[in-house]
Amino acid sequence: MQSIDTQIEKKIKQNKRGKIFFGEDFAKFGSPDAIRVALHRMVKKGLLTRVAFGIYYYPKHDTELHGYVFKDTPSIEEIARAIAKRDKCRIVPTASHALNMLGLSTQVPMNVVYITDGAPRRIKVGKGRGILFKHTSDLKRLSYKSQKLMLIVSALREIGEGRMTDEEKEIIKKHFSTVSKKEFETDIKLIPVWIRKLLLSL
Repeated sequence: MQSIDTQIEKKIKQNKRGKIFFGEDFAKFGSPDAIRVALHRMVKKGLLTRVAFGIYYYPKHDTELHGYVFKDTPSIEEIARAIAKRDKCRIVPTASHALNMLGLSTQVPMNVVYITDGAPRRIKVGKGRGILFKHTSDLKRLSYKSQKLMLIVSALREIGEGRMTDEEKEIIKKHFSTVSKKEFETDIKLIPVWIRKLLLSL
């Protein structure tokens, strides 16, 4: 019978590099405590990177330079999407994170906020960084077929009605041009009236 470490390592290597794992992904191999200890050994071995409590990353590559090993890490967005996929819920970036994702702000928030139809929670990611999932009952905000349009609407909500600068308008226009007519017509009823009018004027 193969050891827990062998089984876990085999499962990890069956996946492409860049994948995010959760402790429960290995539940069939042993008890929670045994799995946690085995994953700790995988981190020490350099096979995985621990990005948050119970969340691990299979690095895309290791680059060694003059005795130092630099490991890539997943983005906050990748971690959030992996959590949403695991929990079978929907998420939408909000506030300064939505602005940053569209290039409307150069500020990189230390704590990013998503609204979700899943459970509210806060995930600590590294030193001083985190992900906050805020539950919403406004399911229209999560029902867009176009992820890009959903992000645009979220960013415009943050900017506010009548407060968009000419520079921001040009950036929004560029992003909106990538949304197909079919996607827009499908999602148009979900868009607040003032944002709908603004987008149609671009």
